[in-house]
Amino acid sequence: MLELKNVTKVFNKDQNIIDRKVALDNLTITVEDGDFITVIGSNGSGKSTFLNIVTGMHIADIGNVFLDGIDITKMKQYKRAKYMGMVYQDPMQGTASNMSILENMEMALKRGKRKTLRWGFSAKNRDLFISLLKKLDLGLEKRMSQKVGLLSGGQRQAITLLMATLNSPKLLLLDEHTAALDPKTAKTVLEISEKIIQDEKLTTIMITHNMKDAIKYGNRLLMFNEGKVILDVRDEEKKNLTIEKLLQKFSSTDVISSDQLVLAK
Repeated sequence: MLELKNVTKVFNKDQNIIDRKVALDNLTITVEDGDFITVIGSNGSGKSTFLNIVTGMHIADIGNVFLDGIDITKMKQYKRAKYMGMVYQDPMQGTASNMSILENMEMALKRGKRKTLRWGFSAKNRDLFISLLKKLDLGLEKRMSQKVGLLSGGQRQAITLLMATLNSPKLLLLDEHTAALDPKTAKTVLEISEKIIQDEKLTTIMITHNMKDAIKYGNRLLMFNEGKVILDVRDEEKKNLTIEKLLQKFSSTDVISSDQLVLAK
């Protein structure tokens, strides 16, 4: 599905050696079709750069990125967008505030398709959106004409999830998409995320600072440190992980940040 081969990314590489930052260091990762991967690591460990290399926001200095066997290393970000669904940390980022729920979802449905001068809403699409919104169990199917800017952060993230998965992307990327939400709302959004991923059988990469969530969700866990993957566990091994085991394993390497320790309790 997705493969990074010997990818290196250096920031400030034209500056003096003190200011250079090796964000990814000869990174090789294979993501299999159907994987739901959670990614953890301290700030500056390389996890966000990894995601940005996949989306095309950053281009690898060395190495290659393949999607379904196609080399997309130099492919522009907007061209990759039709293959990927993305949900960011900021609930304001994934939707248009001044547009209604219906307009936002209609726009998402047209993503990656040939643009025309025609703009409208079909009854068929409206019925589809209503059925999808009902599954969220948030009552949003009754508020289709309401502007998204009037919704709560959790409601916006739930809609963004639907928008990101409307066209069954090859890859769903979740970049700390519950970090800005209160604990109760974050739990709801994570449960919605898991249901959509399972129902649609989506290959997913989710970055999180919460070790408890990283262990609970998905079939595979990656931990980054200094631009490298220092832990890669899946299936039964992952199910048997505990926060205590993670802390014991990495207590000598100082890769767990203080905010992760708080969230782990």
